[in-house]
Amino acid sequence: MREAMDRRQFLTARRAERSARPSHISSALVLAFPERRADIAERISRLPDTEVHGIANGRIVVVLEGTSVGEIGERLTQISLMDGVLAANLVFEQLCEADAEG
Repeated sequence: MREAMDRRQFLTARRAERSARPSHISSALVLAFPERRADIAERISRLPDTEVHGIANGRIVVVLEGTSVGEIGERLTQISLMDGVLAANLVFEQLCEADAEG
């Protein structure tokens, strides 16, 4: 049986658990057929920890977050394999280390 948890513990538990791990923030440029960009942007935005930041002329700017380079790479591969995507390239990556206090 699970131990009872108050509201504050519930709301802060996931954040504390996640902040103890390093966090990777990356951006990518996705090239797609212009007539398919809205559909592709919608599909990309449904991926976990992924945000479509902008769309212009068949180019889609994406921000990805993850706990490892591998996680970011897997998601970028998923995007590049989507029907209508011509290329998906990582543009920037930053590692944010958790501080000693969590």
